[in-house]
Amino acid sequence: MDHLDDLDDMDHRILSALRARGADPRVAGAARALSRAGEHGALWLAAGLLGAAVDRPRQGAWLRATALTAGAHLASMGVKRVVRRPRPAHVDPLVRTAGRHSFPSSHATSATAAAVAFGALGAPAVAPLAAAMCLSRLVVGVHYPSDVAAGAALGALMAGLGKRWMREGRRG
Repeated sequence: MDHLDDLDDMDHRILSALRARGADPRVAGAARALSRAGEHGALWLAAGLLGAAVDRPRQGAWLRATALTAGAHLASMGVKRVVRRPRPAHVDPLVRTAGRHSFPSSHATSATAAAVAFGALGAPAVAPLAAAMCLSRLVVGVHYPSDVAAGAALGALMAGLGKRWMREGRRG
């Protein structure tokens, strides 16, 4: 039990330190903008649809990558309903959230799924933006680092499992 207490304490301390970065108005503004753009995976879904529109020869792969991203986001919402971890209460959040539950971060799930799926299609710029999205959830104070890490792991797993289907249109 001491190890769990240590992890919980570290989660709180890291979140507090990163949330303090939000005192800088430029950092807070950027973190809020990323958080808004990532609501319900909107940024990533729009990016995938744009990729499908622009890259006509691989339109199907882009649409499947977008479906993987959406599926990962939905999976994270399902996990939230089971785990029901409350959002951090020891920091003042900079944004409102769509739900009360914190684990895993759905923003991190969809961002990481998009980074893996769209990256496999040759969109390397998605990865740094996805990392910034993940970090923004800590700066705005609505997730613990473990929520973000779990969300990122779930997104990477979901997109990784679907990579072959995404590229080839076949199961497996």
